[in-house]
This record gives sequence, C-alpha cells and structure tokens, in this order.
Amino acid sequence: MSTQRDPADPADPAGMVFFAVSMSLDGVIAPDGMDLEHGHDPSYQDWARKWSALQDWAISQQFFQQNLQLGEEGETGPDNDRARQLFERTGVTVMGKRMFDGGERFWPEEAPFHTPVFVITHEQRDPWERPGGTTFHFVNDGIESGLAQARAVAGGRDVRVAGGADLIRQYVDAGLVDEFTLSIAPVLLGGGTRLFDGSAPRLDGLTAVEAVASPRATHVTYAAA
Repeated sequence: MSTQRDPADPADPAGMVFFAVSMSLDGVIAPDGMDLEHGHDPSYQDWARKWSALQDWAISQQFFQQNLQLGEEGETGPDNDRARQLFERTGVTVMGKRMFDGGERFWPEEAPFHTPVFVITHEQRDPWERPGGTTFHFVNDGIESGLAQARAVAGGRDVRVAGGADLIRQYVDAGLVDEFTLSIAPVLLGGGTRLFDGSAPRLDGLTAVEAVASPRATHVTYAAA
C-alpha cells in the first residue's frame, strides 16, 4: 500500500515532498566521473556505462522513451508503471546547482520535467523557460524558500526533490521530506556518490509502505517519521 496522497482530496491540498533515486547494491546513486570537473578526464570515461547500468530499469521503459521523445518503443510492466507514476505525481521539481549545471549541458532542448523547476543556488539568474512546459527558477535564499516557492505553484500536487545527493540530505536533515523511493538496481559500482553515509538521523523510524520488484530493480517506498 502506498501513502501517496490523492491530489483530488481537498483535506490534503499541500501535497507531499518526496525524492526518488536509483541506487546500486553498494549504495551509490551517481558513479565517479559525472561531475563537471572530471568530465574530460580519461580515467573517468567509464562513468556513462556505470550510469546506464544504474538507470537501466528506467531507460529501457516505454514511458522514458516517450518522455524524452526518443520513440514509442520500450518495455511495459511494473518498471514502466513506476516511471510514469513518479512523473504524474510531480507538480514541481527542486534541484541543486550541480545537477542543473550537468543537465543544462546534456538535457534536450525540451527538458524532461514539464513542470516548474526551482534550482537552489547562489547564482542570480533570470528564469529560463524551455519548450514543453519546463521553466527553471533560481532560488538564492535557501532550501526552505525554494520549497515554499515550489509549493506555491504546485497546484496541490507533490514536490519532488530531484537531487543531487547533497540537496536531498539537506531536505532530509531539515525534516522536510515526507516520503522517498529507492529503486535498487542489481549492480555494484564500487565507488561514487552515496546518498547515505550514516549522517541522516532524521531517517530513524522509517516505515516501508510499498515494495515493487522486477528483474531490473526493486522499488521500495518509505514514509518518513
């Protein structure tokens, strides 16, 4: 059973704050080499293969292909349903500057969010509107302000904290996350960015509310205390 709120329920108009990430069996959510500093270092060239293995459960799905306008092919089933549900519940996305910097280089012109996106950063910049309904807004006064601005335009839908790991940990440590999903891929990456390093006391007392398994990943959803 899932704790996801019903957007049509007038008794709960605010929506949830959640995150959903793919994670390897050894706890890595981003392989070494994905940061901009090491992007041209030959010793980090293997990052794309590792990232593809980590995200294989999503990349191979029909919804992913359609959302990025890559075609109509792809798998259907529990992983495809999971990818669609995560997209459909999201009214607004919040992300960190590092994630935005990487995405600005590699996302297609029609960025894959199709929602307002609030980027937590020290950089002052005018909103950046992209085709397909994505507009990036740049927030310079902290995570609470970013969340308040996101809620104001979410229309009662949920707010997704997209990443990276540092921003997710900030929201967790501030007690602002209601729910999260780990999509655990059956791969070992050996190194990279780990989401949890024993430094998230706010995650004590989690309740597992849903588990969906496929050959490509196990999706476990937790409600935060």
